[in-house]
Amino acid sequence: MELHLLNPPNLRSSSSTLTLKSSSYKINPSSRGGSKNPHQPESLQFRKFSKKDLSRILRTESAIKAIEKKANSNSSSKYNNLWPKAVLEALYDAIKHNRWDSALKIFDLLRKQHWYEPRTQTYAKLLVMLGKCKQPNEATLIFETMLSDGLQPTVDVYTALVGAYALNGLLDNAFTIVNSMKSIRDCKPDAFTYSILIKSCIKLHRFDMIGLILKEMLDSGIECSTVTYNILIDGYGKAKCFEPMENSLNDMIQSGKCHPDIFTFNSVIGACGRCGRIEEMEKWFIEFQVMGLKPDIVTYNILIKSYGNSGLYEKMGSVMEFMKKRFFSPTIVTYNILVEIFGKARDIEKMDEIFLKMKHQGLKPNSITYSSLVCAYSKAGLLEKVDSILRQVERSDVALDTTFFNCIINAYGNAGDVERMKELFMAMEGCGCKPDSITFATMIQAFRAVGMIEAAQILESNFIHSKNISGTLIGSNQRNH
Repeated sequence: MELHLLNPPNLRSSSSTLTLKSSSYKINPSSRGGSKNPHQPESLQFRKFSKKDLSRILRTESAIKAIEKKANSNSSSKYNNLWPKAVLEALYDAIKHNRWDSALKIFDLLRKQHWYEPRTQTYAKLLVMLGKCKQPNEATLIFETMLSDGLQPTVDVYTALVGAYALNGLLDNAFTIVNSMKSIRDCKPDAFTYSILIKSCIKLHRFDMIGLILKEMLDSGIECSTVTYNILIDGYGKAKCFEPMENSLNDMIQSGKCHPDIFTFNSVIGACGRCGRIEEMEKWFIEFQVMGLKPDIVTYNILIKSYGNSGLYEKMGSVMEFMKKRFFSPTIVTYNILVEIFGKARDIEKMDEIFLKMKHQGLKPNSITYSSLVCAYSKAGLLEKVDSILRQVERSDVALDTTFFNCIINAYGNAGDVERMKELFMAMEGCGCKPDSITFATMIQAFRAVGMIEAAQILESNFIHSKNISGTLIGSNQRNH
């Protein structure tokens, strides 16, 4: 495929007893996987603040912490005349960072204030957060609290409750709310309400429900919006349902009111690229430009990853050259894709070259970068390079995540270094990363491989008990012969 820009550029001693020692690694405990200090604005890392700005930020953070401390105390009921701005800022900060338990405690403290006046907007924000945090039962309680406060639910509140149910698999509850909305004046479900239902059905692979929802929308005189069509196109694409994806795209175009946008563009070519349907991807790449849409950096990253995963390295390189000519600078995502592709291809020399170039460009490696490097080095048997990555991480302030620890624990486990593996397991807690089923399965397999059968059984038993689940973990039935 020749790339044509149809619009001008603007532009990582065996023992049978399980003893996990405290880690000797000095990994920065504040570098939490997937989340930074929730009270520290990201902008602090990128621009300088005046003394006045910094003072204001520190005062706000201090006030938020003080409110959270009061809300978590056993005597929170005595705090009933707090400064409104501090309480509201603490509540919205907890909501913004999805700290649902803290948010609910602060909200309970808010309702005890002498000056409290219930607002539907606050309840809507809480319901949306609880849906994201997979807390549908808490969402039900919040909705009931709102009714007890004497408030009449709005469309936004009902839609947030529909989302809290639907996005967590409770479709019957969600449809019940939608049916209730139909009989309430000024609370009829709208395109956004139905879009949430469609998104949930796609997520749960309940494609049989989508046609019914679309018919109900049509019968109610509600037209699909661009957001609705994009949800359909993206969902069908990720589910590899190409015919309905294209049908939805055609319906979007033929509607005359909803026009494909850059999200549509990237969803379609991403779906084709992920499945190795390169010719289709190239066709749509050109067709969307004919429609007047300009590719963005996400588009080019999709092309690079699709070509790389299909082994079409020359085309991948041509995309990079094309980006350069059109003044598109590679991002950390671009370099992470390249590192991952060459790592999977076992081309360690090229991967290292890309990694070095990324750092020379002033881009800071993140947990995804290091995970790809560790996996590649481990598969190539280059444990000394895994050691090097670990040393780099120790000296940096990179925010680590569970995936990185799973990769590096697996690397040392495959090398039979169970002591180092156990130390890293302990280091996870200090970094705010929670071990998952992959972490435990990896360690159990490593213990069994070196004959530490009792240790493996203890670890598996403890994990099953802690998760209240039955059965065995992946690979835990393997025996050392």
